[in-house]
Amino acid sequence: MTSDRVVRVTVSRGVVTLALDSPANRNALSRAMRAQLRTALTDALADDAVRVIVLDHSGRVFCSGMDLAEAAGGGVEDQGVREFPELLELIWSAPKPVVAVVRGPARAGGMGLLAACDVVVAAQSATFAFSEVRLGLVPAVISAVVLPRMLPHVAHRLMLTGEVFDAAVAASGGLVDLVAADDRVDDVLTGQLTALAAGAPVALAETKRLLRAGSTLEFDDLLELSARFFAGEEGQEGIASFREKRPARWVPAAD
Repeated sequence: MTSDRVVRVTVSRGVVTLALDSPANRNALSRAMRAQLRTALTDALADDAVRVIVLDHSGRVFCSGMDLAEAAGGGVEDQGVREFPELLELIWSAPKPVVAVVRGPARAGGMGLLAACDVVVAAQSATFAFSEVRLGLVPAVISAVVLPRMLPHVAHRLMLTGEVFDAAVAASGGLVDLVAADDRVDDVLTGQLTALAAGAPVALAETKRLLRAGSTLEFDDLLELSARFFAGEEGQEGIASFREKRPARWVPAAD
């Protein structure tokens, strides 16, 4: 591992963990961070052995948003924010489940990272803020993934005020799925990873696509999709494993 590595990658039993590892600048979304995170995500999505992706962090802060030191003095064409939508889309549309683990403060672009994930686990002491307006900025790009998650009136108030809010507010507003005591975050995370790994890979990918599509699919399309999976390889294996009272073949073996 080289000194300029700012995304640390570890793999265990089909779970790849991508840890933002630049605590000196509060895990800001620098050029290096954006590039390495995009590469790590692309590699994980291409690896058939990877079942679930975890977005974690080292240091006290989850992610402070865009690297403002790099943004200072640049023109419109120089702003790295132009690369950010691709990164969020990669997470949002990934065929594999992506879980964010927020153990500390998340701000601005960091809010977009976690909102793009399928499941967000937060420590009780974690804090959150859409801090853009207080810097003369607009939370434009992240709104594409934040607004589908959050209750509209909650997002409205918090994006306008830019105030810091806690994990309980984040959960009640829809931004966070599960809040755990600080010393139990890993236990809650493990439970979610076990549950996700119990799902069939292709069925998970199609279910995520279905959820992202919302109500745009016609009933006939839904019927065809359901019938195809009932008759498909995974569906038949799942039915057989249920009847035979055994784990389906895609469930990772216990250590």
